[in-house]
Amino acid sequence: MLVDDQQLLRAGFRMVLGAQPDIEVVAEAGDGAAALELLAGIEVDVVLMDVRMPNMDGVEATRRIRGPKVLILTTFDLDEYAFSAIKAGAAGFLLKDVPPADLVDAIRLVHAGDAVVSPGTLRRMLDRFAAQLPAEELSAATDLTPREREVLLMVARGLSNTEVAARLEVAEATVKTHLGRVLAKLGLRDRAQVVVYAYEAGIVVPSHRPIGQAPGSPSGGRPHQPKV
Repeated sequence: MLVDDQQLLRAGFRMVLGAQPDIEVVAEAGDGAAALELLAGIEVDVVLMDVRMPNMDGVEATRRIRGPKVLILTTFDLDEYAFSAIKAGAAGFLLKDVPPADLVDAIRLVHAGDAVVSPGTLRRMLDRFAAQLPAEELSAATDLTPREREVLLMVARGLSNTEVAARLEVAEATVKTHLGRVLAKLGLRDRAQVVVYAYEAGIVVPSHRPIGQAPGSPSGGRPHQPKV
């Protein structure tokens, strides 16, 4: 689903995505409220969401969305927007001037369950907001088992479930179980929030991995065609 108050931009995104054989654009909306109404009646895997829109902005809409992955796209390279979007549950944050190939890669990564944030934005965001998480939330990491902390660390560094499983020499299903417990114990929603949490807690330090260069491919064969 494409959510942006500028029809011309939606048309541009639709052209780029329509050229991909494995991506289907199923709906468009001009603001967050309209998007929520549409989502109540259709199946969507990934939502491309603008930030500044009338009626309901992208951050508030993201906070209310359950199910589809949300990839924030904005012209505003402001760390507050990125931080608010990730805290609201977005799986990624990119600028609208991102190259088309990177946008397509980001959609595929988010659909596969990975977190996507442009490297420069991520580093500035984490440096600036690292002190915002309350100490009691950071201390929740001590409730994790040693194996859960290992999984947290690897996911925060950008490893896929397949890579984590290979490094730990366990089944991928086991990794998913551990990650699910990490999310539950820390009160997090998805992998993107795991990344932010790990940096805020000082568990890992920022690194630079270009958008579209995932550390590994998702497992389980070719994923089904993502509906945007």
